[in-house]
Amino acid sequence: MTGATILGCLGPELSASEAAFFREADPFGFIVFARNLETPGQIRRLTASMREAVGRDAPVLIDQEGGRVQRLRAPQWREWLPPLDQMAATGGSERAMWLRYRIIAEELRALGIDANCAPCADVAGPETHPFLRNRCLGEDAATVGRAARAAADGMLAGGVLPVAKHLPGHGRATVDSHKALPRVTASHAALSASDFAAFRAIADLPMAMTAHIVFEAIDPARPATASPEMIRIIRDEIGCDGLLMTDDLSMEALEGDFGTRAASAIAAGCDIALHCNGKPEEAAPVVAAAGRLTPEAARRAAAALAARQVTPIDMAAAEAEFSALLAR
Repeated sequence: MTGATILGCLGPELSASEAAFFREADPFGFIVFARNLETPGQIRRLTASMREAVGRDAPVLIDQEGGRVQRLRAPQWREWLPPLDQMAATGGSERAMWLRYRIIAEELRALGIDANCAPCADVAGPETHPFLRNRCLGEDAATVGRAARAAADGMLAGGVLPVAKHLPGHGRATVDSHKALPRVTASHAALSASDFAAFRAIADLPMAMTAHIVFEAIDPARPATASPEMIRIIRDEIGCDGLLMTDDLSMEALEGDFGTRAASAIAAGCDIALHCNGKPEEAAPVVAAAGRLTPEAARRAAAALAARQVTPIDMAAAEAEFSALLAR
């Protein structure tokens, strides 16, 4: 059975030791960052070598939201407005959001990348930390849900798996979870009416990502990533049956060693432990603690991989239409 992990590597080429480690660990997939990305040819070689290491067509993920969070940048690739800024510029056009992510999908597939950690279906509010705010799609659940659906459908049409994030909602966090553990005090009812509602609109997506946030009304002791009660809510109340991965386990919101972090997340009900920085001394205990995909996780994984189907499009026409919508 495939390993219950998604892993990163250190640089633009896979070293012999990394390839050997991946062969043994057999992660479900891989994730790439700016440190791994130089030229189109180099990226294609890297993604091919990742798949060669595990001997199968493993998914390769990226964070290509557009705006501040995009790993592929000018001059070789397009620069995109932050999602919230595009929503403002286009009057909330769902068609523009679909086109944006259909074009992004085309760029990614050309490099051997077939999953994108987007859209952020977090609802922005006055308290939302600046690290997240303009990555959001709107300030109310209905708007966010519609735009997230358009973004996800654009990626799926291009054969790229969207990863909905950050369940069950990161918008109320007032600190950056890369640096510290956010705590949200809103009631369960308030969360359900807003934050959870945005994710209900895209609950059928093939993949999703948890948030490293404590929701005090639901589990005051554990962040969502490691909370059995919150994972139950994600599955049953929000309705997400997709392959559920953690946010990056190396983020400073989490405490404990890396094996403990991975074990806690899997025990809580996450399907996949995500470790991004490629440091072998961190990745090895994550792999050991996460173990192999459970039968339910394997079912979800197979369903996700089956969704990598491309619907052809006239890219010149799509780009022209997108530019026209943006210029209105």
